[in-house]
Amino acid sequence: MSRFSSPRVDRRVFLKATAGAAILPFAPRTAAAETLYNGIRLAHPWPPVRRSLSLDPVPPPYLIDRPDVVPIDVGRQLFVDDFLIEETSLARTFHRPEYHAGNPILWPSTAWEKHDDYALRTKTRSNPAAMPFSDGIFYDADDRLFKMWYMGGYSQNTCYATSPDGIEWTRPTLDVVRGTNIVLAGFRDSSTVWLDPIDSDRSRRYKMAHWYDHHMELFASADGIHWRAMGRTGPTGDRTTFFYNPFRRVWVYSIRSDFVDDRTRYRLYWETPDLFSNVQWRPTEPTLWAGADRGDPQRPEYKIFPELYNLDCVAYESLLLGLFTIWRGEQPTREKPNDVCVGFSRDGFHWDRPDRRAFLPVSEHVGDWNWANVQSAGGCCLIVGDRLLFYVSGRRGVPGTGDPGVCSTGVATLRRDGFASMDSDGQRPRIQRVSPSIATATLTTRPVRFSGRYLFVNTDVDTPAGSMRVEVLDRDGRPIGPYSIDACNRVRTDSTRARVTWTSAADLGAVSGEIVRFRFHLSSARLYAFWVSASPTGASHGFAAGGGPGLRGIADAG
Repeated sequence: MSRFSSPRVDRRVFLKATAGAAILPFAPRTAAAETLYNGIRLAHPWPPVRRSLSLDPVPPPYLIDRPDVVPIDVGRQLFVDDFLIEETSLARTFHRPEYHAGNPILWPSTAWEKHDDYALRTKTRSNPAAMPFSDGIFYDADDRLFKMWYMGGYSQNTCYATSPDGIEWTRPTLDVVRGTNIVLAGFRDSSTVWLDPIDSDRSRRYKMAHWYDHHMELFASADGIHWRAMGRTGPTGDRTTFFYNPFRRVWVYSIRSDFVDDRTRYRLYWETPDLFSNVQWRPTEPTLWAGADRGDPQRPEYKIFPELYNLDCVAYESLLLGLFTIWRGEQPTREKPNDVCVGFSRDGFHWDRPDRRAFLPVSEHVGDWNWANVQSAGGCCLIVGDRLLFYVSGRRGVPGTGDPGVCSTGVATLRRDGFASMDSDGQRPRIQRVSPSIATATLTTRPVRFSGRYLFVNTDVDTPAGSMRVEVLDRDGRPIGPYSIDACNRVRTDSTRARVTWTSAADLGAVSGEIVRFRFHLSSARLYAFWVSASPTGASHGFAAGGGPGLRGIADAG
């Protein structure tokens, strides 16, 4: 967006001046080794020191050296990688959201959203905007409303909208800039807003950082409308964002930086227990974190090595979910066709990105609302019943030019936990085995431990003749009597929360706290996730991303 920025903001000059410093990171680090909720033991010091970013995909260390026993009390356990799998003859399928047929759901319609100060000063084409450039979209359980903060007017103003259902949005008339829905007026670039219901200081319930003059300007608010300044960070690039990592109770700045290993867009990492404290980093201090690599496909017509334009993150169930905006080049005849890919982390720093297809793609149809530059929203996704809602900004573009054109907001939906499924139509056994042979259409977990009593699955049984059953094994793979495959009642449903029961045991109480394995048997079925709950209603106690109706706080507590 720097091409349309105010003349006083010179991103490239600043980043070139500080480029070499990014190679030697000195971010604050933990004083002692830490073991996470899932049994992963963090390296010491943490975050790890990196002197370069690999151009080849690198597997996370926790997939190479896995814990002997995986605690599973936090959240639904998703099959996006092999962390929990000992052996299987199932096939993994990755799934992508579907765009809402009624997109865009928010488009520039007010005078301030249609205003483009740069175009006015340079007498060029205007680029109306009503879109999140990260910003934030959350469900506020106190007010029972979906809330959106977004860019209103190109490179101008942070505005506020609300919705009862996440689809139909209203611009309230506010008193900040009288007669508008503007909550912060003036020039801006990238911004993040975060609803923080666990901060004991209600005056900081909403947190904001937006980029200006090579720093992030920080703000806090009790209502998300009236904001007070909280200082500024150390130096950053323009597309910098932040998120909360509840697994370790730290705020993380995802810092855009340039010029390392001949790449001009990548990410630095800075963590702090308080978003507003310990943020005066020097250019040399944030840690090298993430970038694009050879696993990211090039656009065939551009033939340019991709780069990481942005990384928004959120805690979802037992994982950190990452939305990677990938830059694949740009030409003067089309606004940059960025799209959003997905990644997963179990330690909050290292990423696994097994599916490099665009998760939230640009359209290749000229005139579509998202023909150019699709970008993720702060909060990443919301949970609405059995679906996940992903909000993005899109640019219509102006064919034959690099202008963004009309910039609006759309939404896409995915099955809850639906990033990946283990399907019974595959035959791909693992090398490791706990039994002499791998039975057809089964998956056996690694040793796990839990304190709950009720087993739940997210499964889709395709046909009336299909089913899913589960047996419980001891650590060495021997069946435990009351939980045999023959005693398991068949699950024959398409449900994101189906309870598994046995005829010879009321629940899993007899093995709660013990080290066991689960073996899933599928017939014409897909398995997305499993978890053991302390409640017969199936509360997972995993993290709830941007929230949703029926969810309070930041976790699924039932």
